[in-house]
Amino acid sequence: MNTYVIGHRNPDTDAICSAIAYADLLRRTTNPNAVAAACGTANLRTKFVLKRAELPHPRLMMDVRPTTGDICRRNVLAARADEPFMEVYRRMQQHHIKAVPVLDTDRRVVGMVSLMRLMQLLIPDEHDLGEQRILHSTLARIRSVLGASFQNEVHAQRVEQFVMFIGAMSRDGFQDRIQNYPAEKLIVLVGDRPSIQTAAIEMGVRAVIITGGFKMSPELVDLATEKGVAVISSPLDTAMTALLVRTAKPIKEAMNAEFVSFRSHELLHTIRDEVQEAGQDLFPVLDDEDRLIGVFAKSDMIEPTPAQLILVDHNEYSQAVQGAPEAQILEVIDHHRIGGGLMSREPIRFINDVVGSTCTMIARMFRQHAIMPDPGIALCMASGIISDTLYLKSPTTTDVDRDMLAWLEHYVNVNLEDYAQEFFAEGSTLSISSVEEVLASDRKTYTENGWTLAVSQAEELGMERFHERKADLLAALVAYVESNAIDFACLMITDITTQSSLLLAAGHPKIMGAIDYPPLERNLYDLPGIVSRKKQLLPQLMWILNRVQK
Repeated sequence: MNTYVIGHRNPDTDAICSAIAYADLLRRTTNPNAVAAACGTANLRTKFVLKRAELPHPRLMMDVRPTTGDICRRNVLAARADEPFMEVYRRMQQHHIKAVPVLDTDRRVVGMVSLMRLMQLLIPDEHDLGEQRILHSTLARIRSVLGASFQNEVHAQRVEQFVMFIGAMSRDGFQDRIQNYPAEKLIVLVGDRPSIQTAAIEMGVRAVIITGGFKMSPELVDLATEKGVAVISSPLDTAMTALLVRTAKPIKEAMNAEFVSFRSHELLHTIRDEVQEAGQDLFPVLDDEDRLIGVFAKSDMIEPTPAQLILVDHNEYSQAVQGAPEAQILEVIDHHRIGGGLMSREPIRFINDVVGSTCTMIARMFRQHAIMPDPGIALCMASGIISDTLYLKSPTTTDVDRDMLAWLEHYVNVNLEDYAQEFFAEGSTLSISSVEEVLASDRKTYTENGWTLAVSQAEELGMERFHERKADLLAALVAYVESNAIDFACLMITDITTQSSLLLAAGHPKIMGAIDYPPLERNLYDLPGIVSRKKQLLPQLMWILNRVQK
């Protein structure tokens, strides 16, 4: 089972890079199934990092609640539409399976077959005995299910409609009765009765099946060859031969083409009622091209195995991937405040340190394990530190950050000072993104004293583009507060060149009235010398929320 190492929603560079690096460390030490994941796509600067480090984007996971793809069994016993009843029935009996999907040549599901349906077709209804004589099949398929052999083979692979007749009577009686059926469709089952065999051949039936392990005489075989009548020798008695001939029908005649199936990404809690009400035992799980991935039964939904998560760069459920409260949290590695109601059923590894970047903590683990990171992983961790500490200029920077960045510089293939300049110059979010994307690209949600707030941050080289888009950004903030039923939202725009910020805010009048930063205009505040959301802005906002009663 995979263990997903995942950062917060709307991930920044530190969240994605720490997930990639820690998953790599785990695979090299204690957990070969560790997989880096991201709860959102990388922003422009993170994409720059991944390209320079030659690393793929982590697996995108927006919801970790159990899906049909999580619970389905991948090793599926299935049937082909042209297989005989008996072959499918025997496999189902052997594996104690009540239902199987029927596939075409491209592994697309064309129907479902249940054991109950097979039994209904094999055991004739007393009011439908005539229909039980008719079957669509081939002589080759009939020979196969009987374990028989041809004495005279005629068009054995041709699919035809046959009428089965048992010649257990006198020759005269047989000839009278057989007149009621088209000879070219008749398959006559007969034991060691040369007179019946001769009559059947002379009338030009489609085939004669000799039962009981007997063989047709060479003289009659020659006559059958002359008349174009196929001859099959069955090792079984007449009763068993008659039963098994009916099982030579293709399984598609028994399948139900109306069935319930699901895509692999569908969440279990959204389909539970549909599954319970469906009148089938097994449910196919399909990919986006309708090909079979696996199957699940109703019982598989009772206690699905939760996802295994390691949270990096956050520890609050409000910032975590959707479904995190239902998952099994194995570890938390973070450098932010502790909050948000995270709880576990068992003791977990929880590492929270006063450093500027989660990547600092991961790099320290590499060094503690005496593991040399690959150049791409080293650059990835260095980028997380550079991003979160503004290349060691943020007030959140510690000696540990400086030490670990210096250690990583031994393993990267670039000059970090030049690289940092390229990193911050790479793509202004305000220049190429919609206002909604700007607000979402690095947004974190918090709760405090009954208030809910969302704080976004954008780092720019200068404020020109912000002032051009200020009105649209404010309108988007107001709309976000209203549509998400939260109390306050703000955007912190940090000028990397001047090491200062502006704060654009919208929300409840009580919170807005309590903000004590110098106002520049309505909804806009000056934050001189403030560049850290975590260490400078957020503590002030929390102080305000605890002072203001809702």
